[in-house]
This record gives sequence, C-alpha cells and structure tokens, in this order.
Amino acid sequence: MNNRRTILIAGLATAAALPLLRFTEQPVLAAGATKFEYVLTDAQWKAKLPLLSYQVLRHEATERAFTSPLNDEHRAGTFACLGCALPLFNSKTKFDSGTGWPSFYRPLANAAGTTTDTQFMMERTEVHCRRCGGHLGHVFNDGPPPTGLRYCMNGASLSFTPAKA
Repeated sequence: MNNRRTILIAGLATAAALPLLRFTEQPVLAAGATKFEYVLTDAQWKAKLPLLSYQVLRHEATERAFTSPLNDEHRAGTFACLGCALPLFNSKTKFDSGTGWPSFYRPLANAAGTTTDTQFMMERTEVHCRRCGGHLGHVFNDGPPPTGLRYCMNGASLSFTPAKA
C-alpha cells in the first residue's frame, strides 16, 4: 500500500513541477538556436525593455489577460515588436477575440515566424518576431475570415503607432 501511495505522490509531484521547467534561464529560441538580424546581450535586453516585456519577449512569459492597454486599442495604425520595432500587424487585421489579449487574423508579410511549442503537455504554435526572435504569443485555428486564424499576442511584446491623418 505504501509503495502505491509513494508512486502516486511522486507522479503527482512530477506532473505539478513540469510547468515550472518552462522558466529556464533562456528559452531555446532566444538562446540562439536560430540566428536573427537584431541581436542584443541579455543585459542589453534587460536595460532596453520594461520588466514584463523582457519576461515575455526574451523568456516566453505570458501577461495576464485583460491587462494590456493595447487590447482596447482601436485606432488605425501599426503594431510593432517592442524589442526591435519591426512592424508586425496592421490595425485593420485586429479583432476582439474576447480572450483578453490583442488578436489579429494576419501578420504583415515577412514579419513573424512560428515554432512548435510543446510546453504544458499540449502542442501549440508559438509566434515570434522574425527580426529579433522575441516571443509574441501563439496562433490558433479559431479566428475569423478571411484566414480563420487568431494571432493571440501579448500586448507587452508590442508597441502601437497611430496612422498619420
């Protein structure tokens, strides 16, 4: 009986600890497995970015839903990577997904890259900035026409520039 209980407790403890493995010093993408045009040292990223943006862009954290002011941004303009200023999304592709994160149905051409994210025991498609590799969010197949995609982005990874009148 004690052996079964010990195995059960060890199994539950292991399962509970798995998500914590996500927070390594540097995620694979940011650690240089892929080469990007815009590269800074970790110290330079820390100095350049607000803390939450640093955690999202460089360590693949996720901001809490409904906390980004960009979720409620509805003006015409462009959303860009906060890390390297690469334009990523036109505001015409933004829609209210009800998820609490800025959502778009299409990035600008040659702006975003994707990788398979198998963290948290499920497979998702991670979205990153093509130029600096910064983590932006994830893309899902439950978006509106014309693409059917929902690019669910962390507002902390983005900046917004209004269109000129």
